[in-house]
Amino acid sequence: MSTGFQSLNVLLVEDNKSMRAIMSTILNGIGIREIRETSDAQVARKLIEENVFDLALIDFHMEGVNGVELTRYMRRSPKSLNPYVPIIMVTGHSERSRVMEARDAGITEFAAKPVTAKTLLARLEAVIFHPRPFVQCKAYFGPDRRRRNAPGFSGPFRRSSDKAFLIN
Repeated sequence: MSTGFQSLNVLLVEDNKSMRAIMSTILNGIGIREIRETSDAQVARKLIEENVFDLALIDFHMEGVNGVELTRYMRRSPKSLNPYVPIIMVTGHSERSRVMEARDAGITEFAAKPVTAKTLLARLEAVIFHPRPFVQCKAYFGPDRRRRNAPGFSGPFRRSSDKAFLIN
C-alpha cells in the first residue's frame, strides 16, 4: 500500500529515547525510510544547515535550546536550507500558552504526547497534502496562522494594530 510518504526526508528531534523510537516506528510504518534522528537541538541545527528536509518533528522541551528556539532558527536563519519545511511540534506541554508560543515561532502543526499513530498520521496528511501559504512580516515568518476565512472580511489584517507589522 502506497501512502505517498515514501520519498520524504524527515528530521526527528526528540530528547526522550523511547518517544523517539515510537515516532520513528510510526514513520517507518507509513513508509518513510529517510529519518534523521537526534536528541540534541544543537546537532539538529547542524543537520538543518547541511540537509534539505521535507518534514521536521520537534519536541518542545529539550536541554539547552528548546523546540521553539529551534523552530525560529529553522525559519529565520540564513543557514537553514529549507525555511519552508513543515514543522510538527510534538510535546507533553500542551498548555494554551505553549501552543501559542510554538505557533508564533512558526510551527505548522502541534501534536500532544502521548502521540498516537492516528494523530501523527493526521498531522502528516495536513502538512503534506494541505499546506498553508507562508506569511512573512517584521515579527513573523511561517505558515499562515489563520485557518479559516472569515465571511465579510475584506482586508489583509485581522486587527487594526496589525499594520505595525508591515515590512516597508
